[in-house]
Amino acid sequence: MQNGARWRRCQLPMVTNKPGLRHVTRAEAAADEIRRRILSGQYVDGYQLRQDALANELGISRIPLREALVQLESEGLVKILPHKGAIVSELSIEELTELFELRALLEPTLIRKSVKKLSVDDFKELDAILAEFSGELKAQAQDRWGDLNTMLHQLLLSKADQPKTVSIVASLLQQTDRYTRLQLSLSTASREIAEAEHRQLVDLCRKGDGRGAAALLKRHIEHAGEELRNFLLSRRRGTS
Repeated sequence: MQNGARWRRCQLPMVTNKPGLRHVTRAEAAADEIRRRILSGQYVDGYQLRQDALANELGISRIPLREALVQLESEGLVKILPHKGAIVSELSIEELTELFELRALLEPTLIRKSVKKLSVDDFKELDAILAEFSGELKAQAQDRWGDLNTMLHQLLLSKADQPKTVSIVASLLQQTDRYTRLQLSLSTASREIAEAEHRQLVDLCRKGDGRGAAALLKRHIEHAGEELRNFLLSRRRGTS
């Protein structure tokens, strides 16, 4: 096994058509599980995803597995190369710079338009996300960091009445999830700053201060991108 890993056979979630539940195909379930392993660091940069072994482990055929890998390739997590198959994409300074610049451009505009339309129930949900995020940071539960970060950002932006831009940002948040988890894992200070800025964002929105929330959100995104660029540049110099 690569990297000395021994993967146990994984039971994917059952496909369901029950009312109120999202229909999950085997390809989607496989994509969810492989995505989880990449984002958690279980599958590192350049790791080769051997399709026969992975299909057997997940208990599916190669057809839904290939569909899952194509989906993950569209998210930037996997590269499918001729004569080599699928490998985990490497973290890219150029990619993260572009993604975080786009987020810093779009998210402040959305939050400024969303602030005054957020409801009492929205703020109850935001407070619950903040509490869970705080607990997961303290517990070092990295599997949840990206998900909760995305949930918070999306809810803050959700009332902007710009569905196409919100959809673009949702895609950007998904593509930066891996980078966000890395940034939060860099130091205790990184996690403390992220937690404090999330609370300040929610407080500014609760006060109806769209301009202040937009300015803070821009700084929040730019700080995360800059910290990641410095880390990857340092790592690149160390391996050159």
